[in-house]
Amino acid sequence: MNDEIENQELLDDDLFEHFKFEVPKGQAFLRIDKYLMQIMPNVTRNKIQKAADNGNVYVNDLPIKSNYKVKPFDVIRILLEHPPFENRIDPEDIPLDIVYEDDQLLVINKPAGLVVHPGHGNYTGTLVNALAFHFKDLPMNSSNRPGLVHRIDKDTTGLLVIAKTESALTHLALQFEKKTTEREYVAMVWGNVKEDQGTLGGYIGRHVKDRMQMALYDDPNMGKPAVTHYSVLERFGYVTLVSCVLETGRTHQIRAHMKSIGHPLFNDARYGGDLILKGTTFTKYKQFIDNCFKVMPRQALHAKTLGFVHPTTGEMMRFDTALPQDMHELIEKWRGYSKNHEIDEEEA
Repeated sequence: MNDEIENQELLDDDLFEHFKFEVPKGQAFLRIDKYLMQIMPNVTRNKIQKAADNGNVYVNDLPIKSNYKVKPFDVIRILLEHPPFENRIDPEDIPLDIVYEDDQLLVINKPAGLVVHPGHGNYTGTLVNALAFHFKDLPMNSSNRPGLVHRIDKDTTGLLVIAKTESALTHLALQFEKKTTEREYVAMVWGNVKEDQGTLGGYIGRHVKDRMQMALYDDPNMGKPAVTHYSVLERFGYVTLVSCVLETGRTHQIRAHMKSIGHPLFNDARYGGDLILKGTTFTKYKQFIDNCFKVMPRQALHAKTLGFVHPTTGEMMRFDTALPQDMHELIEKWRGYSKNHEIDEEEA
Protein backbone atom coordinates (compact mmCIF):
# COMPACT_ATOMS: atom_id res chain seq x y z
CA MET A 1 0.00 0.00 0.00
CA ASN A 2 1.35 3.40 -0.98
CA ASP A 3 0.17 6.87 -0.04
CA GLU A 4 1.38 10.24 -1.21
CA ILE A 5 0.54 13.91 -1.10
CA GLU A 6 0.99 15.64 -4.43
CA ASN A 7 0.57 18.96 -6.20
CA GLN A 8 -0.04 21.01 -3.09
CA GLU A 9 0.29 24.32 -4.92
CA LEU A 10 -2.94 23.56 -6.80
CA LEU A 11 -4.86 22.48 -3.72
CA ASP A 12 -4.03 25.55 -1.64
CA ASP A 13 -6.93 27.56 -3.07
CA ASP A 14 -9.57 25.28 -1.59
CA LEU A 15 -7.64 23.90 1.39
CA PHE A 16 -7.64 20.25 0.34
CA GLU A 17 -5.17 17.50 1.11
CA HIS A 18 -4.74 14.78 -1.48
CA PHE A 19 -3.99 11.12 -0.69
CA LYS A 20 -3.53 8.17 -3.00
CA PHE A 21 -3.70 4.47 -2.10
CA GLU A 22 -3.61 1.13 -3.90
CA VAL A 23 -5.72 -1.65 -2.42
CA PRO A 24 -3.43 -4.64 -1.71
CA LYS A 25 -3.86 -8.15 -3.04
CA GLY A 26 -6.14 -10.27 -0.85
CA GLN A 27 -8.30 -7.42 0.43
CA ALA A 28 -11.88 -8.54 0.99
CA PHE A 29 -14.73 -6.52 -0.48
CA LEU A 30 -15.45 -3.69 1.96
CA ARG A 31 -17.28 -0.39 1.84
CA ILE A 32 -14.78 2.28 0.89
CA ASP A 33 -15.62 4.53 3.85
CA LYS A 34 -14.88 1.67 6.26
CA TYR A 35 -11.73 0.71 4.35
CA LEU A 36 -10.36 4.24 4.41
CA MET A 37 -11.09 4.51 8.14
CA GLN A 38 -8.86 1.47 8.68
CA ILE A 39 -5.89 2.88 6.79
CA MET A 40 -6.41 6.53 7.77
CA PRO A 41 -6.85 6.28 11.55
CA ASN A 42 -6.97 10.04 12.12
CA VAL A 43 -9.85 10.59 9.69
CA THR A 44 -13.49 10.17 10.71
CA ARG A 45 -16.01 8.20 8.70
CA ASN A 46 -18.17 11.31 8.48
CA LYS A 47 -15.32 13.25 6.85
CA ILE A 48 -14.76 10.45 4.32
CA GLN A 49 -18.48 10.28 3.50
CA LYS A 50 -18.61 14.06 3.08
CA ALA A 51 -15.67 13.87 0.65
CA ALA A 52 -17.51 11.18 -1.35
CA ASP A 53 -20.74 13.21 -1.39
CA ASN A 54 -18.79 16.16 -2.78
CA GLY A 55 -17.29 14.04 -5.56
CA ASN A 56 -13.82 14.02 -4.01
CA VAL A 57 -13.27 10.26 -3.71
CA TYR A 58 -12.11 8.47 -6.86
CA VAL A 59 -11.53 4.80 -7.64
CA ASN A 60 -9.54 4.17 -10.80
CA ASP A 61 -10.10 7.85 -11.72
CA LEU A 62 -13.90 7.66 -11.46
CA PRO A 63 -15.84 9.44 -8.67
CA ILE A 64 -17.69 7.02 -6.38
CA LYS A 65 -20.10 7.07 -3.44
CA SER A 66 -19.25 5.97 0.09
CA ASN A 67 -21.07 2.62 -0.32
CA TYR A 68 -18.69 1.51 -3.09
CA LYS A 69 -16.95 -1.76 -2.17
CA VAL A 70 -13.22 -1.81 -2.75
CA LYS A 71 -11.47 -4.73 -4.41
CA PRO A 72 -7.81 -5.70 -4.79
CA PHE A 73 -5.66 -3.37 -6.89
CA ASP A 74 -8.20 -0.52 -6.90
CA VAL A 75 -6.41 2.83 -6.98
CA ILE A 76 -8.10 5.24 -4.58
CA ARG A 77 -7.65 9.02 -4.53
CA ILE A 78 -9.28 11.12 -1.85
CA LEU A 79 -9.28 14.88 -1.37
CA LEU A 80 -10.02 15.87 2.21
CA GLU A 81 -10.89 19.32 3.41
CA HIS A 82 -7.93 20.41 5.47
CA PRO A 83 -7.86 23.13 8.13
CA PRO A 84 -5.14 25.76 7.83
CA PHE A 85 -1.90 24.72 9.46
CA GLU A 86 -0.63 26.78 12.37
CA ASN A 87 0.92 30.02 11.18
CA ARG A 88 4.43 29.04 12.21
CA ILE A 89 7.12 29.36 9.58
CA ASP A 90 10.46 27.84 10.44
CA PRO A 91 13.44 29.68 8.92
CA GLU A 92 15.59 27.40 6.76
CA ASP A 93 18.96 28.10 5.20
CA ILE A 94 17.92 27.48 1.60
CA PRO A 95 19.99 29.37 -1.03
CA LEU A 96 18.21 32.07 -3.03
CA ASP A 97 19.15 33.20 -6.54
CA ILE A 98 18.58 36.93 -6.05
CA VAL A 99 18.43 38.83 -9.34
CA TYR A 100 17.79 42.27 -7.77
CA GLU A 101 17.34 43.69 -4.27
CA ASP A 102 16.79 47.08 -2.63
CA ASP A 103 15.14 48.27 0.58
CA GLN A 104 11.61 47.75 -0.82
CA LEU A 105 11.70 44.49 -2.73
CA LEU A 106 13.73 41.70 -4.23
CA VAL A 107 13.41 39.64 -7.39
CA ILE A 108 14.44 36.00 -7.32
CA ASN A 109 14.93 33.33 -9.97
CA LYS A 110 13.14 30.24 -8.61
CA PRO A 111 14.57 26.83 -9.49
CA ALA A 112 12.49 23.80 -10.40
CA GLY A 113 11.30 21.70 -7.47
CA LEU A 114 11.00 24.57 -4.98
CA VAL A 115 7.47 25.00 -3.59
CA VAL A 116 6.66 28.67 -3.09
CA HIS A 117 4.91 28.51 0.27
CA PRO A 118 4.09 25.97 3.01
CA GLY A 119 0.80 24.11 2.94
CA HIS A 120 -0.82 20.69 3.30
CA GLY A 121 2.19 18.41 3.53
CA ASN A 122 4.82 20.92 2.42
CA TYR A 123 5.45 22.71 5.69
CA THR A 124 9.20 22.92 5.23
CA GLY A 125 11.68 23.36 2.42
CA THR A 126 9.72 26.11 0.66
CA LEU A 127 10.63 29.54 -0.65
CA VAL A 128 8.84 31.12 2.31
CA ASN A 129 11.01 29.12 4.73
CA ALA A 130 14.05 30.44 2.87
CA LEU A 131 12.76 34.02 2.99
CA ALA A 132 12.19 33.73 6.75
CA PHE A 133 15.85 32.77 7.17
CA HIS A 134 17.36 35.45 4.94
CA PHE A 135 15.03 38.35 5.80
CA LYS A 136 13.41 39.61 8.98
CA ASP A 137 9.98 41.19 9.41
CA LEU A 138 8.69 40.72 5.88
CA PRO A 139 5.10 41.99 5.52
CA MET A 140 2.29 39.42 5.57
CA ASN A 141 -0.07 39.19 2.63
CA SER A 142 -3.79 38.43 2.98
CA SER A 143 -2.99 34.70 3.33
CA ASN A 144 -0.37 35.30 6.05
CA ARG A 145 2.51 34.50 3.72
CA PRO A 146 5.47 36.83 4.23
CA GLY A 147 6.46 38.96 1.27
CA LEU A 148 4.58 37.00 -1.39
CA VAL A 149 2.92 39.02 -4.12
CA HIS A 150 2.37 36.16 -6.60
CA ARG A 151 3.53 32.58 -7.10
CA ILE A 152 4.51 30.02 -9.72
CA ASP A 153 4.16 26.24 -9.68
CA LYS A 154 6.65 23.98 -7.95
CA ASP A 155 8.22 22.66 -11.16
CA THR A 156 8.03 25.93 -13.09
CA THR A 157 11.21 28.02 -13.03
CA GLY A 158 11.68 31.75 -13.21
CA LEU A 159 11.09 35.18 -11.77
CA LEU A 160 9.17 36.21 -8.65
CA VAL A 161 9.03 39.61 -6.95
CA ILE A 162 9.01 39.66 -3.13
CA ALA A 163 7.91 42.69 -1.10
CA LYS A 164 10.03 43.78 1.87
CA THR A 165 7.71 46.50 3.23
CA GLU A 166 3.97 46.88 3.79
CA SER A 167 3.73 49.72 1.29
CA ALA A 168 5.61 47.75 -1.36
CA LEU A 169 3.35 44.75 -0.82
CA THR A 170 0.23 46.88 -1.23
CA HIS A 171 1.56 48.70 -4.28
CA LEU A 172 2.76 45.55 -6.07
CA ALA A 173 -0.38 43.56 -5.24
CA LEU A 174 -2.48 46.34 -6.76
CA GLN A 175 -0.46 46.17 -9.98
CA PHE A 176 -1.10 42.43 -10.27
CA GLU A 177 -4.79 42.98 -9.51
CA LYS A 178 -5.10 45.71 -12.18
CA LYS A 179 -3.12 43.61 -14.70
CA THR A 180 -0.47 46.28 -15.27
CA THR A 181 2.51 43.99 -14.66
CA GLU A 182 4.45 42.35 -17.50
CA ARG A 183 4.80 38.59 -17.32
CA GLU A 184 6.21 36.50 -20.14
CA TYR A 185 6.73 32.76 -19.98
CA VAL A 186 8.49 30.48 -22.43
CA ALA A 187 6.98 27.04 -22.94
CA MET A 188 7.51 24.05 -25.18
CA VAL A 189 4.22 22.45 -26.18
CA TRP A 190 3.25 19.33 -28.08
CA GLY A 191 2.27 19.70 -31.72
CA ASN A 192 2.73 22.28 -34.44
CA VAL A 193 0.86 25.38 -33.30
CA LYS A 194 -0.75 26.52 -36.55
CA GLU A 195 -1.22 30.22 -35.84
CA ASP A 196 1.85 32.39 -35.34
CA GLN A 197 0.05 34.18 -32.52
CA GLY A 198 -3.27 34.22 -30.73
CA THR A 199 -5.17 35.02 -27.57
CA LEU A 200 -6.80 32.48 -25.26
CA GLY A 201 -9.63 33.58 -22.99
CA GLY A 202 -12.52 32.00 -21.13
CA TYR A 203 -12.81 31.08 -17.47
CA ILE A 204 -10.42 28.81 -15.62
CA GLY A 205 -11.70 26.70 -12.74
CA ARG A 206 -11.14 23.32 -11.19
CA HIS A 207 -11.76 20.33 -13.47
CA VAL A 208 -15.13 18.71 -12.72
CA LYS A 209 -13.74 15.17 -12.85
CA ASP A 210 -10.09 15.60 -11.83
CA ARG A 211 -9.75 18.01 -8.92
CA MET A 212 -5.99 18.07 -9.42
CA GLN A 213 -6.41 19.83 -12.76
CA MET A 214 -7.73 23.20 -13.85
CA ALA A 215 -9.90 23.45 -16.95
CA LEU A 216 -11.20 26.10 -19.34
CA TYR A 217 -14.91 26.95 -19.40
CA ASP A 218 -17.22 29.30 -21.28
CA ASP A 219 -19.46 29.73 -18.23
CA PRO A 220 -18.34 32.51 -15.85
CA ASN A 221 -19.91 30.56 -12.99
CA MET A 222 -17.36 27.78 -13.52
CA GLY A 223 -14.18 29.78 -12.99
CA LYS A 224 -12.32 33.05 -13.05
CA PRO A 225 -11.58 35.05 -16.22
CA ALA A 226 -8.20 34.25 -17.73
CA VAL A 227 -6.33 35.75 -20.69
CA THR A 228 -3.10 34.46 -22.26
CA HIS A 229 -1.49 35.92 -25.39
CA TYR A 230 0.78 33.44 -27.15
CA SER A 231 3.20 33.70 -30.05
CA VAL A 232 5.38 31.10 -31.76
CA LEU A 233 9.11 31.45 -31.16
CA GLU A 234 10.36 28.38 -33.02
CA ARG A 235 8.83 25.34 -34.68
CA PHE A 236 10.30 21.86 -34.46
CA GLY A 237 7.54 19.94 -36.23
CA TYR A 238 6.20 17.73 -33.47
CA VAL A 239 6.66 20.37 -30.75
CA THR A 240 6.60 24.17 -30.74
CA LEU A 241 8.42 26.73 -28.61
CA VAL A 242 6.03 29.52 -27.63
CA SER A 243 6.01 32.76 -25.68
CA CYS A 244 3.03 33.26 -23.37
CA VAL A 245 2.23 36.73 -22.03
CA LEU A 246 -0.23 36.79 -19.13
CA GLU A 247 -2.95 39.33 -18.52
CA THR A 248 -4.25 37.34 -15.56
CA GLY A 249 -2.51 34.91 -13.24
CA ARG A 250 -4.82 31.99 -12.56
CA THR A 251 -3.63 28.70 -11.11
CA HIS A 252 -2.07 26.60 -13.89
CA GLN A 253 -3.25 29.19 -16.42
CA ILE A 254 -0.79 28.48 -19.23
CA ARG A 255 -0.93 24.73 -18.62
CA ALA A 256 -4.74 24.68 -18.82
CA HIS A 257 -4.98 27.16 -21.70
CA MET A 258 -2.51 25.31 -23.93
CA LYS A 259 -4.14 21.96 -23.24
CA SER A 260 -7.52 23.47 -24.14
CA ILE A 261 -6.32 24.05 -27.72
CA GLY A 262 -4.70 20.63 -28.03
CA HIS A 263 -1.14 21.62 -27.17
CA PRO A 264 -0.25 20.42 -23.64
CA LEU A 265 3.13 21.45 -22.28
CA PHE A 266 5.94 19.01 -23.00
CA ASN A 267 6.33 16.52 -20.12
CA ASP A 268 3.53 18.08 -18.08
CA ALA A 269 2.38 14.95 -16.26
CA ARG A 270 -0.63 16.64 -14.67
CA TYR A 271 -2.07 17.61 -18.07
CA GLY A 272 -1.06 14.59 -20.14
CA GLY A 273 2.10 16.03 -21.66
CA ASP A 274 4.27 13.19 -20.38
CA LEU A 275 3.01 10.94 -23.19
CA ILE A 276 4.14 10.84 -26.82
CA LEU A 277 1.33 12.94 -28.27
CA LYS A 278 2.84 13.76 -31.66
CA GLY A 279 5.36 12.15 -34.00
CA THR A 280 6.13 8.79 -35.50
CA THR A 281 5.81 5.24 -34.22
CA PHE A 282 9.46 4.41 -34.91
CA THR A 283 11.42 2.91 -32.03
CA LYS A 284 14.24 5.43 -32.49
CA TYR A 285 11.75 8.28 -32.15
CA LYS A 286 10.39 6.82 -28.92
CA GLN A 287 13.95 6.57 -27.61
CA PHE A 288 14.53 10.19 -28.58
CA ILE A 289 11.43 11.30 -26.64
CA ASP A 290 12.46 9.22 -23.62
CA ASN A 291 15.82 10.98 -23.69
CA CYS A 292 14.05 14.34 -23.91
CA PHE A 293 11.93 13.45 -20.88
CA LYS A 294 15.11 12.58 -18.97
CA VAL A 295 16.69 15.90 -19.94
CA MET A 296 13.49 17.76 -18.95
CA PRO A 297 11.94 15.84 -16.04
CA ARG A 298 9.17 18.43 -15.51
CA GLN A 299 6.79 20.63 -17.49
CA ALA A 300 8.72 22.79 -19.97
CA LEU A 301 7.72 26.18 -18.57
CA HIS A 302 9.86 29.13 -17.49
CA ALA A 303 8.82 32.56 -16.16
CA LYS A 304 11.32 34.47 -18.28
CA THR A 305 10.36 38.15 -18.01
CA LEU A 306 8.83 40.19 -15.19
CA GLY A 307 8.03 43.89 -15.28
CA PHE A 308 6.40 46.24 -12.76
CA VAL A 309 6.52 49.82 -11.52
CA HIS A 310 8.79 50.30 -8.52
CA PRO A 311 6.57 51.12 -5.52
CA THR A 312 8.58 54.15 -4.35
CA THR A 313 10.58 55.47 -7.32
CA GLY A 314 7.85 55.01 -9.94
CA GLU A 315 10.45 53.56 -12.30
CA MET A 316 9.44 50.79 -14.68
CA MET A 317 11.51 47.75 -13.68
CA ARG A 318 12.05 44.88 -16.14
CA PHE A 319 13.92 41.67 -15.44
CA ASP A 320 14.80 38.91 -17.83
CA THR A 321 16.37 35.52 -17.15
CA ALA A 322 18.07 32.99 -19.39
CA LEU A 323 16.34 29.67 -19.86
CA PRO A 324 17.40 27.06 -17.28
CA GLN A 325 19.87 24.40 -18.37
CA ASP A 326 17.32 21.60 -18.72
CA MET A 327 15.11 23.66 -21.00
CA HIS A 328 18.07 24.88 -23.03
CA GLU A 329 19.23 21.29 -23.58
CA LEU A 330 15.71 20.23 -24.54
CA ILE A 331 15.48 22.95 -27.20
CA GLU A 332 18.88 22.00 -28.62
CA LYS A 333 17.84 18.34 -28.85
CA TRP A 334 14.70 19.27 -30.80
CA ARG A 335 16.63 21.63 -33.07
CA GLY A 336 18.96 18.80 -33.95
CA TYR A 337 16.10 16.35 -34.49
CA SER A 338 14.08 18.68 -36.72
CA LYS A 339 17.12 19.45 -38.90
CA ASN A 340 18.09 15.82 -39.38
CA HIS A 341 14.67 14.18 -39.74
CA GLU A 342 11.79 14.64 -42.12
CA ILE A 343 8.67 15.79 -40.28
CA ASP A 344 5.40 14.12 -41.23
CA GLU A 345 2.96 17.06 -41.26
CA GLU A 346 0.01 14.75 -40.71
CA GLU A 347 1.58 13.57 -37.45
CA ALA A 348 2.54 17.07 -36.22
